[in-house]
Amino acid sequence: MITIFIFVLVTNASAQSSSIKALVESYASQHQFNGTVLIQKDSRVIYHKSFGVAERAFNSPITNDTKYQVCSFTKTFTAVLILQLVEQGKIDLQKKIIDYLPDYKGEGGSKVSIHQLLNHTSGMKNTDTAKDENFLKYGIGFYHKPYQLKEIVANFCSNPIINEPGTKFDYNNGEYMILGRILEVIYKMNYEAILDRQILSTLGMRNSGLISHYKLIAGLATPYYKDKSLDHLIPNIPLYVEDFSAAGAMYSCTKDMMQFNNALFTFKLIKKETLQQLLTPGLDGYGYSVWIRGNQEFRRMERYGRIAGANGVWFHYLNDGLSIIILSNTNLTDLGDYANKIGNSILSKKP
Repeated sequence: MITIFIFVLVTNASAQSSSIKALVESYASQHQFNGTVLIQKDSRVIYHKSFGVAERAFNSPITNDTKYQVCSFTKTFTAVLILQLVEQGKIDLQKKIIDYLPDYKGEGGSKVSIHQLLNHTSGMKNTDTAKDENFLKYGIGFYHKPYQLKEIVANFCSNPIINEPGTKFDYNNGEYMILGRILEVIYKMNYEAILDRQILSTLGMRNSGLISHYKLIAGLATPYYKDKSLDHLIPNIPLYVEDFSAAGAMYSCTKDMMQFNNALFTFKLIKKETLQQLLTPGLDGYGYSVWIRGNQEFRRMERYGRIAGANGVWFHYLNDGLSIIILSNTNLTDLGDYANKIGNSILSKKP
């Protein structure tokens, strides 16, 4: 009887593995996917494969070790760094910007709390005003000139308040740049060093870090972009990705991101009750740096990253031990739809 039961389990697992492989690869082919897919279920990697080209000028293939710009995944690292200081009693979520940045000149200094920065409800005028349709013609704001984070906060993240703080969700990179600057002031070191000391080195994430125009990152995929005015992909227009700083300047690979995922959800970085704060949805279903979506049975954390051609999606199903990380160096594929279809396929086959 035991032998038969084990045989059935192995057969079912093999059938599901074949089904997932077929889905992922069919979707990749039909939707011009260029990147890496990593799927983990119950602490076991059940799929990890790469598709396409990392550097089109040399036709170099993407591999499972390829590094990508992960863009706004950076925000979750920043949120964790802030929450670590909350646990240490060095930050109070209800205190205001001015309590940690005494030289902050913006109107929100005495009105906007750390909590409101974390969940994008500061009410401040958005730091980024460029639209996708104007990307190629006008660029994207101040990112075409290098700045230190202190300069960015002073010059571009000190905008007037246009909505009462706490009343409206408005996705704003500037809020996480302010959080990054708060970390720098408290730690008395730059954001890159804080990130490395508190998370990357601790977890052994050796293929992750901050992008800089002034350093060569081996194995980093070049992002390629296409809009409606083009019939082909082009490299992203020149910009200083490091200006996104604590809001979006990281690079990583799928393996490293899964290490971070696993450490976060096994409470190695922050406590269980602190993680619950991060995952508590506010306006627009957004917690601290992540969206919480799905029904109660298939409730999931969602995090997206995108800067023109650089794209990523990270899903973690909170009740099912399922994590999906997809990284891409083009904007040709709807990665949210891709991850959603993968998740639905796996969880619809739950016993």
